[in-house]
Amino acid sequence: MPVSAQTVIVTGAAGGIGRALVEEFAARGARVIAVDLASARPEDAIAGLGARHRAYGCDLGSEAEIVALFETLDREVGTVDVLMNNAAIGPIMSDTRKTDFAHFQLTVRVNTIGPFVMAREVARRMAPGGVIVNTASLAGVLANPRRNAYAASKAALISLTKSLACEWASRGIRVNAVAPGYVRTPMVAELERTGKADIPLVRRRVPMGRMGRPDEIASAAVFLASPKARYVTGSVLAVDGGWMSFNQPGHAHPAVEGVPADELGRPKASSEPRVVVVVGGGRGIGAAIAARFAAGGDRVVVADKDGAGAVTASLGPQHLGVTVDITDEAQVRDAFTVIRECFGHVDVLVNDAAVADVFKPALEQTGADLAATLDVNLAGTFLCTREALGLMEGRKGVILNLGSINTFLPFAPRHGYGASKAAVDVFTRCLAGELGPQGHRTATIAPGYIRTPGVAELETSGRIDAGKIRRRIPMGDMGRPEDIADAAWFLASPAASYVNGGILYVDGGWTSFGNAGDASTGED
Repeated sequence: MPVSAQTVIVTGAAGGIGRALVEEFAARGARVIAVDLASARPEDAIAGLGARHRAYGCDLGSEAEIVALFETLDREVGTVDVLMNNAAIGPIMSDTRKTDFAHFQLTVRVNTIGPFVMAREVARRMAPGGVIVNTASLAGVLANPRRNAYAASKAALISLTKSLACEWASRGIRVNAVAPGYVRTPMVAELERTGKADIPLVRRRVPMGRMGRPDEIASAAVFLASPKARYVTGSVLAVDGGWMSFNQPGHAHPAVEGVPADELGRPKASSEPRVVVVVGGGRGIGAAIAARFAAGGDRVVVADKDGAGAVTASLGPQHLGVTVDITDEAQVRDAFTVIRECFGHVDVLVNDAAVADVFKPALEQTGADLAATLDVNLAGTFLCTREALGLMEGRKGVILNLGSINTFLPFAPRHGYGASKAAVDVFTRCLAGELGPQGHRTATIAPGYIRTPGVAELETSGRIDAGKIRRRIPMGDMGRPEDIADAAWFLASPAASYVNGGILYVDGGWTSFGNAGDASTGED
C-alpha cells in the first residue's frame, strides 16, 4: 500500500521527532492519528494539516488507556496500516544509587511495555501489509553511564522489534526500528539547559559534526514503513551521523562554531543528476541497482568484469559501461580514469561485486581458497573506494557497500564469504569515521537470500536447499533484486542524510530469528 493510502498512528506526536513524523506522513498524503498525553496537546501536532487527521490523548504507561484508545479508534477511525511507536520518557542522567525506583519502573512502562501493548492492539486489527516502526535509540545499543532506565528500556524495545518481526511475519506484518543518535529535539534541549549534555562536545563526537534533525529520523522511519522496504523486517537502522562508527580517543570532528546550518534545516536539494558508479552492475542485484538509479534520473556507470555493456545498453546512451577486474589495481585505476574523462566526478559509489566461496570443509580449504573470495569481496571494494574518493573531492559523496546476512551470522563452511562480508561492514564504518568530516556518508546494505542468477546457480549445483532456506526466513520467501535496489536508492538519497556507517538488513527477518526449528512454512 502506498504511503498516500495509509492510516498512520504516531505516538509521542507532540514531541520533536513525533511532530516531524506527523508532518512527513501528512505531506505524503497519509491520514495521521496523533497520540500523546492529553496535557501535551497532541491536537497541536495536526493543527492546520486538514480535518481528516485526528488527535487523541493517551497515557502510554497505562495498558487500560491503550486498550480504551483502540476501542475508540475502532469506532472513529477504522483500519490502521502503520504504527509509529515513538513516545518515550527521556533519560534523567542519575547515578544508580540515586535513581528513584518508581521512575525506573515508569520509564520501562512507557518506553517498552507501552510500545508492546500498542503493537499488540494494532496487530490484532492490521491487515497483511501492515507495518510497525519503533523509535529506539543508540542508548539501547551503546551503553552510557547514568542512563540506566532509558538505555535498558530502549535495548528491550530493540529486542521486541526483532521477536515481534519473527512472530508476525506470517501475518504479513513487518516490524522495524530506527535508532537515533543525538537529535535536535526539545528533549535534548532540556538536557542542555539543565547541564546534563554538552552539545558542542556532542558535535565533536559525531563524525558529521552535528546533531540530527527530527525530519531525518522521520524520513528514515517513513522509508521503513513504505512498500519500498517490503523485504525489511526485524531491522534496526542507526540514524546517528556516524556516532557508532567512531571508536578511538579524541574527537571525531573539529570544533564547530555555533550551530551548523544543516542541523537547523534541510539543505536545498540539487536538481542536477548524480554520477553513480555501480561496481558489479553487470547482473543480478547490481543490474537492478543500476536500473533504479537510471530510472531516478542519474547518470550511471556500470562497472563489471562481465556484462557491463549489455546492462548499459539497456539503460540508454547517457550511461557508461566499463569492463574491469576489480582485483587488478591497474585496471581499477584505468576504469576511474575513464569515468573522470567522461563525467569529471563521482557522487555515489555502490560496491556490489562479489563472488561465492568454495563450500568445502575448513580442513580441506587452503589460503588460496580464502584469498580468492577476499580479493574480490574485500580488496576489490577497497580499491574501488580509494579511486572513487579521488573523484568525490569537493562534493558530498555517498559510498554504499554490499554486505550480507553472513556479516552478522556466518555460515559453515562458508568461511571466506562470511569473513569478507564482516570485513566489508567494518570497512564501511571505518570510512564513516574518517570521511564524515569531509561531508561524505557511508552505509552497508546486507541482503539476505535474493533471487539472483548467482543464487540460482548455487541451487542448481546442489550447494543450497531453497526449500530449507525459505522455511528459515520469517517472511517465508527470498527477496528480489529490486528490494536491494530500493534500499540503495533510499540510502543514497537526501532522505538518509544522517545515516552514516549504519547497516540495513534487507533479509525478510533472517537475522532476527534465533529460535530452533523453522521460521515459516516456506510455502510459495
